[in-house]
Amino acid sequence: MRTLLKLSREAARYKGLYIIAILSTFGLTAVNLAAPKVLSAMTGIVEKGVNDITIENIRNLALGLLGLYLLRVLFRFLSNYLAHHAAWYLVGELRSRLYNKLQSLDLGFFHDKQTGDLMSRVVNDTRDFEHLYAHMIPDILTNIVTFVGVLVILLTINVKLALITCAPIPMILVSGVIFAKIVRPYFRASQKVMGELNAQLQDSLSGLHEIQAFGQEAYEGERVRKKSMDQVVAMLRALKASAIFHPSVEFLSSFGTVLVVLFGGILAYRDQLSVADIVAFALYLSLFYAPVSGLANLLENLQQSLAGAERVTLILDTPSAIENTPDAQPLENVRGAVVFENVSFHYENKIPVLKNISFSCEPGMMVALVGPTGVGKTTATQLISRFYDPIEGRILVDGKDIKHVTLESLRHNISPVLQDTFLFNGTIAENIGYARPTATREEIEKAAKAANIHEDIINMPKAYETQVGERGLRLSGGQKQRVAIARAILRNSPIIILDEATASVDVSTEHRIQAAISELAGKRTVIAIAHRLSTIMNADLILVIHEGEIVERGTHAELMGMKGYYYRMQMAAQ
Repeated sequence: MRTLLKLSREAARYKGLYIIAILSTFGLTAVNLAAPKVLSAMTGIVEKGVNDITIENIRNLALGLLGLYLLRVLFRFLSNYLAHHAAWYLVGELRSRLYNKLQSLDLGFFHDKQTGDLMSRVVNDTRDFEHLYAHMIPDILTNIVTFVGVLVILLTINVKLALITCAPIPMILVSGVIFAKIVRPYFRASQKVMGELNAQLQDSLSGLHEIQAFGQEAYEGERVRKKSMDQVVAMLRALKASAIFHPSVEFLSSFGTVLVVLFGGILAYRDQLSVADIVAFALYLSLFYAPVSGLANLLENLQQSLAGAERVTLILDTPSAIENTPDAQPLENVRGAVVFENVSFHYENKIPVLKNISFSCEPGMMVALVGPTGVGKTTATQLISRFYDPIEGRILVDGKDIKHVTLESLRHNISPVLQDTFLFNGTIAENIGYARPTATREEIEKAAKAANIHEDIINMPKAYETQVGERGLRLSGGQKQRVAIARAILRNSPIIILDEATASVDVSTEHRIQAAISELAGKRTVIAIAHRLSTIMNADLILVIHEGEIVERGTHAELMGMKGYYYRMQMAAQ
């Protein structure tokens, strides 16, 4: 019920369409209830004998019946189309909202999540809302109204026979409750495995080059087959429960019909029931048991829809660990001063990553973070953009604690260039211009020249309109890095973060990237992470981090003179 209440709030914005659809559903039910009454009346007239007057009555009843059938067409159209119209718009809105929610969550949320599973929730699980609102809820309302309406009519025909008709109902309801409890975990498991299958497919397709290179096609094929069969097994468990429940409901409904035929015959024999009433009772009996028999399908589909809806609402209800505080103010006229004051940080495993880090970076300075892999260098840069918050201490930008500035304004003033550069599947111009969609082609080319990538671009088949492919597959590693630097330059942010910008490139490309970085020196605040120490030798301040702590700081010359960690790193690099 909690899930249904949450979902009803989601659908409230389309209440106008739903109200018309529901009223049409009630109208459709009324027509279905009235039609047997007309047929019963015609039977009663025929039973008493036909003459000129009765022929006129039969003709009027036939015209009335035709009108009812025409109304049924109209009501069914309005009921079906408007419910689907509202439900699909709701699905579209929910997909957009769910995606926006995922965008707003902190990076910690994604540590134990798989991309394919999240995609399954956005695309597949949201589709269950359409089934719920366009089919389940209208069908439930129709069945309730039909059941109550037919019961009232049957009671007016013959109370005893109507009560006999209701005899199987308690058993059907009890079995329905038991079925719902049994089957929902199976559908929930099926949805979960479907998400895992999508995750496996996404992972395998993304790593197709590695799969083929290492000859692991059979291994990966078996993994996908196993996930696929796990989903089949989970679904079959639910369908097995359904296969037992459905015939049971049908039998109980049929048993009710047997009781009606038996006792109806006895009442007719005793002249306590007319032929017309027997015909009416027989006609209404199918309407009476249809909702009850349909209970099996409704419960099955409802449990499946709710299983998907629960997976969607679970994300929508997830709070983000990184949000604007109530007193957050926008950063304005940022110069680029960055200060760490006694900053410590750990992830959920509680293992310290950064320990009491303190340093100052004046506007236009270049600060380099160096040290072995896994000592917290990248984490430190992610704290500046508030992808995570420090456990202790604080970070200031232009003297303002970043916890008390708006996320949008903070990140607008920071441009990252990451080691694993991500390019969107579009043109080079689109990827550079992604940092500032309003940029002109002249501004894009100027940024590309500053990043030392312009010459490469104009020598490509379509120059700036060259498609880069998925994740920039058609560009070399160095070209992707320089496109990313051009993107950062175009944004014109006062703070630029370079995370291993020269990793995994050849010496020639490294020199070109160094030249691009040199263009930024003195013009932006640059915080750089580097394994290749040659790229940061001209930095204003070099921080050597070891096991989460700053163990040395100074310029290149000063650190070489200390003959400590930095000196040994330089000697090892040579």
